[in-house]
Amino acid sequence: MAGRVKAKGAPGASAAGRTGPVRRVRVTLRRSLIGRPATQRRIISALGLRRMGSAREHSLSPSVTGALKRVGHLVSIEEVDHAAR
Repeated sequence: MAGRVKAKGAPGASAAGRTGPVRRVRVTLRRSLIGRPATQRRIISALGLRRMGSAREHSLSPSVTGALKRVGHLVSIEEVDHAAR
């Protein structure tokens, strides 16, 4: 399987098939990671959050949505308005 390249136009090869703008969310770490399982710590780190109060913007992809479901009790999530950018 090493060295396999997706053919142009294959599913998942590009974002050209999307309709409309990509939804974006701002994720802010609100709860401490002290005493939390290592899996939750890794997810928070993968989201780019370092300390309480830190925030990052992410495109709302299926992988980000799944991560937010697993650590939703530690973060606050708000949708970013495209017109405000």
